[in-house]
Amino acid sequence: MTSASESSLPARPRLIATDLDGTLLRDDKTVSERTVAALADAEEAGIEVFFVTGRPARWMGVVSDHVHRHGLAICANGAVVVDLHGGGELVKVRGLDRGAALDVVQALRDAAPGTVFAVETTGSFNYEPEYPPFIDDPGAHVAPAEKLLQEAGDGAGDAVVKLLAFHPTLTPDGFLTLARTTAGHLASFTRSSPTALLEVSGLGVSKASTLALCCAERGISSDEVVAFGDMPNDVEMLEWAGTSYAMGNAHPDVIAAASGRTVANNEDGVAVIIERLIARVRAQRPDAS
Repeated sequence: MTSASESSLPARPRLIATDLDGTLLRDDKTVSERTVAALADAEEAGIEVFFVTGRPARWMGVVSDHVHRHGLAICANGAVVVDLHGGGELVKVRGLDRGAALDVVQALRDAAPGTVFAVETTGSFNYEPEYPPFIDDPGAHVAPAEKLLQEAGDGAGDAVVKLLAFHPTLTPDGFLTLARTTAGHLASFTRSSPTALLEVSGLGVSKASTLALCCAERGISSDEVVAFGDMPNDVEMLEWAGTSYAMGNAHPDVIAAASGRTVANNEDGVAVIIERLIARVRAQRPDAS
């Protein structure tokens, strides 16, 4: 299943922006050989590839082996830009003010009792005692969010890039709506988990806004960008890009936001579209027969 006509593809795309989990990655968190080949072909054709994800920078090992000339990742929903070629060097940080984060914590505790929190910084991941166990970061500091957000203590010099809020009984979309209504003036709220787990960034920080900044620095317009995603944290990016695709497994809001649709992540939906793009680019070359 793919939709959107060939004429909707940009004549000469300059950048591909793709989400990872549920989009570029298969459900087993691998990148298929077909997708690896498609990314390499895009680079050979002179098209940059940005990985745009909610993942923290330290979780980019899933794709770091598959980067060639690009090597740029927009992580933590736009809060961090990482040069994967430079050993994970942070080239841009758009943090969440600790005072604003504390205000969000208080607002959600009042509006949705039972909410528990975790704090993602540029150098660590820490969480409250009631937060679901997090096996990927066994060295995390466990304490109330108010203490984790204090300036004193380990990692206090690190910028807060994301606050996570989990509720054990609310529906995911219902919790997101409640949070935006209650505290949307304090920070940016989105989600990418099938559970009621919200991701909170600095006000105005999103995949879309950071992607726009990075493209502006390179003289790339939105019309020259092709984007892929599957969850609500991809919506703004898909709306911003001149051409965008919702995965076959995408959330309904993502399908509504995208200009086209491809097959599911387990069917290499990103590779399917990249292959079409590359075939079109090659056909336009003067030496094409």
